[in-house]
Amino acid sequence: MLELTQRIEPMEQAEIHDTLTLPLELRIRGRLRATSDTGHDVGLFLDRGPVLRDGDCLQANTGEIIRIKAADEPVVTAHIDAGLPLAKLCYHLGNRHVQLSIGMEGQGKGWVRFPPDHVLEELAERLGATLEHHRAPFDPEPGAYDKAGREGHSNGHSHSHSHDHDHGHSHGHAH
Repeated sequence: MLELTQRIEPMEQAEIHDTLTLPLELRIRGRLRATSDTGHDVGLFLDRGPVLRDGDCLQANTGEIIRIKAADEPVVTAHIDAGLPLAKLCYHLGNRHVQLSIGMEGQGKGWVRFPPDHVLEELAERLGATLEHHRAPFDPEPGAYDKAGREGHSNGHSHSHSHDHDHGHSHGHAH
């Protein structure tokens, strides 16, 4: 078994020994046994914290380099006009504390991708989005603190905050 123990900077294709395709739920784990895309047994023995992103590289204790690929999984992509409509959609979905992948598709259109959820889908449609249910890589935005953690900075602060405001998390919606 190839023991992947180190996160490294992305490498040129010529230096890549193999790839490992994983859905998001497995890319959040630091310890994992899996099979590479060419059939080799690999084990992840990584620090906890940063999610493995599509394109990240890991190095084995024997020197081989494995590139991570985000697997296709069930998602909803909400297509919407760029600018204020896209900003409002991102704001309202983000206010529900859901992970989102955000992008542009040209001609003044943007998109927001999230796991299937009928409440979120209804919200996106009310905000003017056109929904597409399909399978695609889900590589959500890493969040504001992710980059700091990757650069070796210690996050010596608590993430427990008092939330005295209502986010409207009730699931008894009247329509």
